Amino acid sequence: MIVESKHTRAHTDWFLIILVMSMSILGIGAVAVATFSTTSEAVTPLTHIVESSYAMRQSLFVLIAPVIMTIMINVPFHWFRRLARPLYIGANLLLLVVWVFNRATGVKAWLDTLWGFTIQPSEFAKLAMILILAKTLSQMDMSSKTWRNLGKVGFIVFIPTLITVASGEMGSLLVIFFMFAVLLWFSGMDWKVLFALAAIGIVAVVALFAFMYFSGSDSYRLTRILAFIDPASYSSSGAYQQTQSKIAIGSGGITGIGYFVNGAMSQLNYVPADWTDFIFATIGEAAGFRGCLLLIFAYLVIIIHMLRLAYYTRDKFGSLMIIGVMAMFLFHVFENIGMCIGVMPITGIPLPFMSYGGSNMVTNMAGIGLVLNVTKNRSLAPSKDTINTPQKTASIRHFQQMRSRN
Repeated sequence: MIVESKHTRAHTDWFLIILVMSMSILGIGAVAVATFSTTSEAVTPLTHIVESSYAMRQSLFVLIAPVIMTIMINVPFHWFRRLARPLYIGANLLLLVVWVFNRATGVKAWLDTLWGFTIQPSEFAKLAMILILAKTLSQMDMSSKTWRNLGKVGFIVFIPTLITVASGEMGSLLVIFFMFAVLLWFSGMDWKVLFALAAIGIVAVVALFAFMYFSGSDSYRLTRILAFIDPASYSSSGAYQQTQSKIAIGSGGITGIGYFVNGAMSQLNYVPADWTDFIFATIGEAAGFRGCLLLIFAYLVIIIHMLRLAYYTRDKFGSLMIIGVMAMFLFHVFENIGMCIGVMPITGIPLPFMSYGGSNMVTNMAGIGLVLNVTKNRSLAPSKDTINTPQKTASIRHFQQMRSRN
């Protein structure tokens, strides 16, 4: 008999809602700091925000956020199982539309709208991948037919991978691969299989880099990799953005130089894209090491909180959904901050809740809505997707089965 506790009961997680909304509001201020005018006569933070078109647009995205979360929370939980495959197919079709109809010669990742905004379908595809992988893995018995199961879920990942590679958007591809690996681990996949997959992936990356290098490719991807390996040789080209980012963060010192400071690197646009992908450089300069630590701590709290919610969710499908959202946030935070401080190559991945962008904000809030939906609709009875196996694994689901037997 399963006894309900304060950890497993159904509830609305107001702690998570307040935390992500607070960070999103701070993100509006960060965008305003990065984009306020050099000729501005504003004297208060609010007037600086009003005068910044990017900050005002970001404010609109943040105002939409509670609506997105409310919709996701109130969708009947079983619908996510039913809609996983149609949403997966729709996301792939949307990626294909971008690849076919986008006339850009480089990365084909955005679609223009009639309202002057652009949308990035690959952001929405991440949520579709979380749903289809969570559904598929929750229905598998990982104690048998390991390679067959791996082939099945691998095919699911292969299709968006193919389209994304053709579109040239490698950042989203890395996020999908990371989510895939994390979901495999928590679903109970044999660690030997995961180790073999990791080895194959490393060999493939090295082989691809060697091919681009020795074939004389002038791809911007190769330039970014070489700039990461040897930034001094590419300080005025491929490594310029990263070098300027490190200088801006370093100039902030321990406490930062302050907000809306005339002559700041962010105000003088020394760091390209410091309101989107490199907004952490703006935060580092303005708030300093102390502010950066607080921001990283907030992300750490979100990630650990999601792990805790997944641990106490008995339904395997719901648990894996939370893990998928957690993995998406974890990679975004690690890669974005890493590329801003020079320990990761540049990939164009935004910082959740802080970077300017509507598609990313909607995806983040929809992901939080998925997590909140699971916690609101927890059931004391195990899901029909539950597969009881005697296998001892590190998966959250198996921890739950062992606890329910006690």
